[in-house]
Amino acid sequence: MTQKKRIVSGMRPTGPLHLGNYHGALANWIRIQEAYDCFYFIADWHALTSDYEDPRMIEAHVRGMMLDWLSVGLSPEKSTLFIQSRIKEHAELFLILSMITPVPWLERNPTYKDQMVQIQNKDLSTFGFLGYPVLQAADIIMYKAFGVPVGMDQVPHVEITREIARRFNSLYGEIFPEPQAILTETSKILGTDRRKMSKSYNNAIYLSDSPKAIAATVTQMITDPQRARKSDPGNPDVCNVFTFHRIYTNPDKVAEIDATCRTAEIGCVECKKIMAQNLAQALAPVREKRAYYEQRPKLVHEIIESGCGRARGVAEKTMEEVRALIRIESRKT
Repeated sequence: MTQKKRIVSGMRPTGPLHLGNYHGALANWIRIQEAYDCFYFIADWHALTSDYEDPRMIEAHVRGMMLDWLSVGLSPEKSTLFIQSRIKEHAELFLILSMITPVPWLERNPTYKDQMVQIQNKDLSTFGFLGYPVLQAADIIMYKAFGVPVGMDQVPHVEITREIARRFNSLYGEIFPEPQAILTETSKILGTDRRKMSKSYNNAIYLSDSPKAIAATVTQMITDPQRARKSDPGNPDVCNVFTFHRIYTNPDKVAEIDATCRTAEIGCVECKKIMAQNLAQALAPVREKRAYYEQRPKLVHEIIESGCGRARGVAEKTMEEVRALIRIESRKT
């Protein structure tokens, strides 16, 4: 029997997950768990790189993220689901890799440059924020991953990991494969204001939203900016609501809305109402599954413990190899 190749990926627990998270990553995670040995982790240490001043909500977000993962279809039978900080070996490997990673590699990271400019309400001039790609590398190569599923904008992150793995191998011995960036096709979902969907922009539709909450959020969505009145013909090609229709409304109805919008036979209010109903219906199984797990906290605890146990077992073996190569003896008391 052919052994499945291993995939590693993680998410920072900064709040409830929304449709942007689902279409940008989770839908692909669910799909590839059938073909790969997937390790998915909640990156709570990574959350501290930007939220270190007020970490009070991280614990609650960790539990909420696990519920979101389970509710959309990540399976503990098919994938290893775990919490980063529960595997202390990540911190140890991060420390070792930080000894060999040149600072210029980190300073040229495009995400680091962008966020230093864009995020003005937080002090990001910390070693933790500069060095998070090293922790990210430790997260990935700890499990000797074949690949990391990413969008095109995240490819530089994987390349830094490959460089760090290559440098370790050249210095101490070949134990880490250089992970591949597995490019994923995603449906582009924008927020209600046509910007990137984000909790910080207050423009998101969350996976756990009730039908009432979905309807209220959808009413705020920007449609065709050139359509001032219901009697004006609309252009679905530039309408954010119509983008959602393409995903959540049946094709015959989509074609009808496309035609009647262009002739002003349907207004934006009615169009939004139809889309909100279809979206709420599509998310009904997610809400039901989330309620199932919310009512069974013991089961969720067992899933987390099992996932952390499996991840820890792999991490312990990797660190035994690492310590032997760098000539640091591990003594168990």
